[in-house]
Amino acid sequence: MDSGLLAFRQYGYFVVELYHVERNHQGLDNRLITPTGNITQPDGIVHRRERLGGMLSYYYREAA
Repeated sequence: MDSGLLAFRQYGYFVVELYHVERNHQGLDNRLITPTGNITQPDGIVHRRERLGGMLSYYYREAA
């Protein structure tokens, strides 16, 4: 398989995962399409997961 096509497919999988798991949706009252089921606490350390070399960031707290 062409390396460019492989990279394009990997990027596509990444975007779909980001869209379903980490992005709030206005049509769903700002809820996630596929929630992870983790119930977070209102206090605690906030962690940041970088995406696309830091262009996107996902912030979360670990479940208790």
